Amino acid sequence: WIVLALEIVSLISGYFQYDLLQTAANGGEISIESADSNDTREQLIGVIFMIVYIISAVTFIQWFRRAYYNLHQRVNHLSQTEGWAAGSWFVPIVSLYRPYQIMKELYQETKELLVKKGVSLNENFATDSVGWWWTLWIINNVIGQFVFRYSLKAESIDEFTTSTIASMIGNVVGILLSIITVKVIKDYANVEPLLFEIKEEEEETTTSA
Repeated sequence: WIVLALEIVSLISGYFQYDLLQTAANGGEISIESADSNDTREQLIGVIFMIVYIISAVTFIQWFRRAYYNLHQRVNHLSQTEGWAAGSWFVPIVSLYRPYQIMKELYQETKELLVKKGVSLNENFATDSVGWWWTLWIINNVIGQFVFRYSLKAESIDEFTTSTIASMIGNVVGILLSIITVKVIKDYANVEPLLFEIKEEEEETTTSA
């Protein structure tokens, strides 16, 4: 949610920068104070966003690894080890598909196990959200790479304008990504406790027998 808020703030700041660049492109006069203020604001938001994003990423990966570990306690035929739930994010090429496979497996295997045990699930607990989540994640990263590389070599007003527009598009994608990430986590977190409930029931049945 904090990342979502910062994406919105960054989008608004990006629009102010775009407006400033348009004024310059149309021959308008921009004071040094306005330009410095814009640069300071953008840099400050960038630093805060980077710090929060790293904290958010670490927190998410910790949750992701733990969720996969918990499922391992109930299902013995998962495709990956618990360590891969964290490590797959940092391996080139593998990071493009393995986290998605694990998240999809979390949903599918959890649903299959609970259905076998006679537990009814909400229709919203489906892998459709996972597909959208990963699609937006890939798009967001592609745009982020473009903005980073393009802004490094930008010198003219037109180039800075292109970089700013791309960054704003990235913010919009980031807003959607943040929202669906929250949904994916909440949907699974709401269902996960059922795994332990049926485990306790099984243990009680075994003890009684």
